[in-house]
Amino acid sequence: MTESAPDARLPEALHLSNGDATDVPGTGLARRVVYWRDVLHEGPVPEVAPAELRRLRVDYLTAGRSAEREATMRAFAERDQAVEDNRDGEYVLWFEADLYDQLQIVEILARLAALGVPAGRVTLICIGEYPGIARFGGLGQLTAEQLRELPATKACARLTPAALELATRAWAAFRAPTPEGLAGIAATRLGELRFLGEAFDRLGREYPSTRDGLSLAERRMLAAVAAGAPDAGTAFARAGARETRVFMGDRTCFERIQGLARGPHPLLDLDPPGGPVTRATRLRLTETGTRVLDGRADQVTLNGVDRWIGGVHLRGHQVPWRWNEATETVTPA
Repeated sequence: MTESAPDARLPEALHLSNGDATDVPGTGLARRVVYWRDVLHEGPVPEVAPAELRRLRVDYLTAGRSAEREATMRAFAERDQAVEDNRDGEYVLWFEADLYDQLQIVEILARLAALGVPAGRVTLICIGEYPGIARFGGLGQLTAEQLRELPATKACARLTPAALELATRAWAAFRAPTPEGLAGIAATRLGELRFLGEAFDRLGREYPSTRDGLSLAERRMLAAVAAGAPDAGTAFARAGARETRVFMGDRTCFERIQGLARGPHPLLDLDPPGGPVTRATRLRLTETGTRVLDGRADQVTLNGVDRWIGGVHLRGHQVPWRWNEATETVTPA
């Protein structure tokens, strides 16, 4: 990586990142840092006003835990207020290539566009790889000194109006009640947001497949069990290794596994049964699970679905949208 003097304006900017595992304060380049802690590709993200969206996201993330809900609501309100209060200043975004981060980027940029912040006052630092790290997982792997080098590399870009416009379109497509706009974003190529198309393609593959009614993540979990993963921790690791980018944390994975063990025709047996899935929970593919994984039965038809993907709520045993394995797009079922 080449080195040059970091932009002297960086310390005065409001810095935004995906979590405090990234040591932005340690770089000496940031006096104010706000963290965007939201798994937007899980749970409802519909087209509603900002305050209502904040309530919906906090309710989903805290799942009725009242003490945690109060703290999370306060953190989200402070986060949003900090972004708004800085509208006359500079912004620096530190993010990564995976879907988790790309959705956070488009949410933030759409908000800045709505606030009237000129694109030239927004700097994006975004990487999908780093020299010497064979499987790059995120900025949290880098030292403060390594992070400090990034503003002097091609990973850093001062944005153009085209980037804000694309981010605004992507955020709207993600939150729409139907998924027709996803393919257009997945096909878009813009250097400043070079990972966005890849991320939206991965998002589309979470729709139930025309092949078996499974999302790609679900199929990879079942395949890991079929290949001999004895427990949830091993299945999580093996399914994650199949992803091009980091896709989900263990908590989300274990919730998905628990879902595959429910319904009138479970695809997995759990040992011990009933309770929450942990790393040690042993897994066995049922006969129905084998049939679904082989494409001889359909998970949605058998067990139904109740899941939000952005602004789309998939419910019941017949869903209007599927990931079409032939065209590799989300199409009407």
